[in-house]
Amino acid sequence: MKNYETREKREMKTEAILTDYVTGRTVADIGAEANRQATERLLVETKGYKKEEIEVDAPIAVDIDGAIYRSRVDLVIRVEGRRLMVIKCAAGSLDSRQREILAAARLLETRPVPLAAASDGRSAIVWDVHTGKALAEGHDAIPDRPTLIERCQDNDRPTLDESRRRREKIIFRSYDTMNVNVRRDPDATT
Repeated sequence: MKNYETREKREMKTEAILTDYVTGRTVADIGAEANRQATERLLVETKGYKKEEIEVDAPIAVDIDGAIYRSRVDLVIRVEGRRLMVIKCAAGSLDSRQREILAAARLLETRPVPLAAASDGRSAIVWDVHTGKALAEGHDAIPDRPTLIERCQDNDRPTLDESRRRREKIIFRSYDTMNVNVRRDPDATT
């Protein structure tokens, strides 16, 4: 009986491992990782993005009153040298990810990234980052590569005033810290 308990405890500690579709790196299959892999495949195989146009776990750091909060954005689409869309991969309600991913899109660079999305690998919601309004929802919501380029070519991406940036930093940190079943870097927050 003791050997069985030991083996069971050992199996509970072992995580499933898979190879990331875009990067080829080995990753633990925890949380919404399967959803991210499905979204990565969709982006490349159906939507026409090149693997090198997809940043996986793009680092984001926000300074809130002198304390740096570090995290990662699941996927960032960079076409022709410009970040055009950020994607939060999640299980469950995609609507509940709106504020977190909009805040990330508004903070990732000096000027906001034009589009934000939440996807579970089968469906998605895409938002205009400037207005916060949903642009598309459903299986085909994420734009293909030519549509994204066309939609964002005239986007001047105005900067946010400092008061608005501060609010977005607090919103991002608040939502991001509530994410469960994610592997965090030991240096994720300072």
